[in-house]
Amino acid sequence: MTDPRTARRYSRRALASVAAAALIAGGAVGGGYLPAATPAFAQALPKTPIEAPEHPPGSFAGIVNKVKPGVVSVKVKLDDSAGDDEDGGGNGQNLQNVPPQLREFFKRFGENGPNAQPQHRGGRGAVGSGFIISADGYVVTNNHVVDHAKSVQVTLDDGRTLDAKVIGKDAKTDVALLKINEGSNFPYVQFGKAAPQVGDWVVAIGNPFGLGGTVTAGIVSARGRDIGAGPYDDFLQIDAPINKGNSGGPTFNVNGEVVGVNTAIASPSGGSVGLAFAIPAETVQAVVEQLRTDGKVARGYLGVQIQPVTQDIAEGLGLDKAKGALVDHAENGTPAAKAGLKSGDVIEKVNGETVDSARELSRRIASMKPGAKVELSYLRGGKSDVASVTLGTMPTDGTKVAAREEDGTGQVRLGLGLAPAAQVGLADQGVAVVQVDPDGPAAAKGIEQGDLILDVGGQSVSSPSDVVAQVRSAESSGRKAVLMRVKSAKGQTRFVAISLGKAG
Repeated sequence: MTDPRTARRYSRRALASVAAAALIAGGAVGGGYLPAATPAFAQALPKTPIEAPEHPPGSFAGIVNKVKPGVVSVKVKLDDSAGDDEDGGGNGQNLQNVPPQLREFFKRFGENGPNAQPQHRGGRGAVGSGFIISADGYVVTNNHVVDHAKSVQVTLDDGRTLDAKVIGKDAKTDVALLKINEGSNFPYVQFGKAAPQVGDWVVAIGNPFGLGGTVTAGIVSARGRDIGAGPYDDFLQIDAPINKGNSGGPTFNVNGEVVGVNTAIASPSGGSVGLAFAIPAETVQAVVEQLRTDGKVARGYLGVQIQPVTQDIAEGLGLDKAKGALVDHAENGTPAAKAGLKSGDVIEKVNGETVDSARELSRRIASMKPGAKVELSYLRGGKSDVASVTLGTMPTDGTKVAAREEDGTGQVRLGLGLAPAAQVGLADQGVAVVQVDPDGPAAAKGIEQGDLILDVGGQSVSSPSDVVAQVRSAESSGRKAVLMRVKSAKGQTRFVAISLGKAG
């Protein structure tokens, strides 16, 4: 409570400040002076003041009392195929998929990587969290909590410990569905009908460090986070404290609806530093629906290798914006090939909705069921076209995605020694790279000796002069970069955009 003397002191200071400001502006308090003209900055202010936002709830107790009975602790006994190490499971090699800037401190609840096992306790066990979504006892948790599970038990809020079985799991989204073996009429929670917004309050409940029934609160810090954990990353970032053992636990909005499943943290020590990531509820619902009916997830499949449209690739293609997904290669016999998609096409829309990136295209297609018919709007040679595609079923080993291009600059001098591929016995078509200047722009883009240049600027090339001609053509047309399709010695193809600066 504010000290009355302090309040009076602040009040006197405030009045004195107002009086001084009025005198400086030319108007007196209680005097006969005319009011001063409204300052220019005040005239620029909106006529209607911005309304103050709603106050945060004074207490989360009502929400917690409502939903806490539907949250469970998950205890797992692991089979012999599960790895074991000092951190409690996982494989440090998983860190190779984590962005370099996060590699040193990204941990899934303090473990070795984005696909690692949860913390082991008692040698061959693991703990996590989950939540009941139906009265007959279906439970959602993380795949990495129950992966390699020999047996699973859930502990309810009322203290009962019951056996459960794994109905299905999906490693790509890190979602798993369990079913309690006995009992009925369980308390359960519901998924939210609307996605949360950045700044919304959220409440997380889980089993950190095996303590069970722990509640934390915070806000949604960001949406659409890609942390390198899987091919369909689209995480909510929250600052509610999340720790080891919270894996698979729910994140609630202020209405007591599930808006996410806690699955990862970024931390130098394994403890919470306010960077937690949750799988959005809409993703979880779609996966759970298939796991409940089929025990597995079947995803739509195009059959293309794609890569992002970077700024220099956009310039090489003559595009205004670096958006869409660049088709590197359409596999023979796949839905994409049957629909006529070709290398160099830039997919811009799916069913009329804009595609901003290659990753977004992957998520969109994967969210659809096999057999679905979609319309893909794409650019080819600067002209727009539409392809009607009937999606296939994604193979279990997934599809290849071309490596991302790194940003960089280059010069017209490519720094390459070239020869006709047929002349050096490398291939029947294309131009072989026989020498690379390590300080040249082509080397900076990863082009190596033994690579094969298939086309430049969308045109097939068979001699060094063809390459030079296409580079000059791109330069004369005002493009800032030239796009090449290159095949590596290992047989992988990719697009490389080399900036067209002035030769040094």
